[in-house]
Amino acid sequence: MDHGGREGYNGLDGRRTGVTVFYRLLKHVLLGPLLKLLFRPRVEGIGNIPEEGAAIVAGNHLSFSDHFLMPVVLDRRITFLAKQEYFTGPGLKGRLTAAFFRAAGQIPVDRSGKEAGQAAIREGLGVLGRGELLGIYPEGTRSHDGRLYKGKAGVAVMALRAGVKVVPCAMVGTFEIQPPGRVVPRIRRVTIRFGEPLDFSRFAGSADERAVVRAVTDEIMYAIMRLSGQEYVDEYASVVKASGA
Repeated sequence: MDHGGREGYNGLDGRRTGVTVFYRLLKHVLLGPLLKLLFRPRVEGIGNIPEEGAAIVAGNHLSFSDHFLMPVVLDRRITFLAKQEYFTGPGLKGRLTAAFFRAAGQIPVDRSGKEAGQAAIREGLGVLGRGELLGIYPEGTRSHDGRLYKGKAGVAVMALRAGVKVVPCAMVGTFEIQPPGRVVPRIRRVTIRFGEPLDFSRFAGSADERAVVRAVTDEIMYAIMRLSGQEYVDEYASVVKASGA
């Protein structure tokens, strides 16, 4: 296969190196120490994160702050699938946000339609194929009222196709510090809980079976619910938001 010659490889390696350097600078020097000082996160179950190899960390999504507070407490780098709107916002704020997410190595996801979902799965599998940690919010959007909503099936498809474990994660208190619409978060302590890894190897080869994928997704959401203590709503958050309920 033609990869564009040596120059193509060097260009890709250079971009990845630049992203890695910025990520470490952000986490250990610029933003990480400040976040730990302000929010003093309690971390429970950190030993459930594998020290090496591919895995998915699947969490609830209560606040914009989640994108920063969870990675700060992990020793390993984690790459998130982030909504495309973070990369396409208007004005100076939009350009700064896009530059930040790109430099931190996060992956934009178009959430409109079935083919967009398949593209997100391909991107996620690429991260897992490199033996890295992939972060995902199965609800697909932030909770608008603090409840936990039905998970979308992409997380299960990726776990089954890649043959990796899923570590459930619960962000507790981030809705209170920065609910949707609040720009500057309140300074309060938060808790981040990691549950025991979920092993779905018994379903190997079943990534195209709809019933299996739904069952795996629901098992992941149940684990998150137990960790977070949230009320569970068996509907998609995007649908409830659109209905105005």
